[in-house]
Amino acid sequence: MFYLKTYQQYILNNYLSTLGKIFAIFFSLAFVLTIFEEISFFKDIEISFIVPFLLTLLNVPSVLYEIFPFIFLISTQFFFIKLADRHELIAFKNFGLDNTKVLKLISFTTLLIGMLIIIIFYNASASMKFLYLEIKNKYTNDHKYLAAITENGIWVKDEINEEINIINAELIEKNKLLNVDILQFDENFNLLQIIYGNEADITNNIWKIDNAIISKYDHLEKEMVNLEFPTNFNYEKINSLFSNLSSLNMLELRKIKKDYESMNYSTTEINSHVQKIFSYPIYLMIMTILSATIMMNIKYDKSKVFHLIFGILLSVIIYYIHYFLSVLGKSETIPVVVSIWMPIILLTIISSIGLIRINEK
Repeated sequence: MFYLKTYQQYILNNYLSTLGKIFAIFFSLAFVLTIFEEISFFKDIEISFIVPFLLTLLNVPSVLYEIFPFIFLISTQFFFIKLADRHELIAFKNFGLDNTKVLKLISFTTLLIGMLIIIIFYNASASMKFLYLEIKNKYTNDHKYLAAITENGIWVKDEINEEINIINAELIEKNKLLNVDILQFDENFNLLQIIYGNEADITNNIWKIDNAIISKYDHLEKEMVNLEFPTNFNYEKINSLFSNLSSLNMLELRKIKKDYESMNYSTTEINSHVQKIFSYPIYLMIMTILSATIMMNIKYDKSKVFHLIFGILLSVIIYYIHYFLSVLGKSETIPVVVSIWMPIILLTIISSIGLIRINEK
């Protein structure tokens, strides 16, 4: 059985206590900002306050998941400030406990917490995000426009000009849908006509279907025309409907990737998202190490406000570097693996430089 020594228990209790306090602060901030956003969304809709409150609770976990790296960074800052204020780092050294041992302990703890976050917290927050989107969709003007990708291709429901269109396509290739079937109904779901096409250009909201075959339901005539078909969708909008991957848990991500592959839809964004999830515990650990090395290489006599501002500024810089490389990966300018792991490697190198003389501090 694994037992922690007394000093290890003391360090972990202090670290986890600091982490819990910083987490509570960020949770409160995220909750307040999110609930104001939801109230603003519903300002023109007569609705009970319970709805924006519930939506806020469902959305906050996914917000926290995005900012966990910075929660750990700032928590580590204040953990070392706490030790320095009590002169405990000096006391640790006097008892043969150097800075490296302290850093190893909190880094390994962060790695374990990171694993729990992606196994438990991420999947729970994804399910809550899905429910959030599902509820909020009922109060938007776009709720009548639906799209989904399944093993049978892409499906779109579109209401326009008092008509309901159910669209199915076998594949999507760049800005085109291949092997398209469109069933057109009136408002009472009476079938009006069926449109077949080998290829539909969906660059804009007016789809261009070459050699479309139109079958009228009432007298079964068929005609072949070059058809301009008005919709509420274009390639960009269809693509955006499938981009909210934060609402999908690991099993759903795996399934939707297979569905995308079956119809030749790009899986680059899914691959990027999955790589982020797998790298997440290491990312959190590196942020902890980076924060610790910085704290051990600057003077502690600075005010807490200085350290907080410094931590926030550092978080913003890291976020934009990470975001910029992520965009390059999604656009396939650089490989997805490189876009996700390069920031972690850069942070590791920077942290390693700070670790060289860490025990002399």
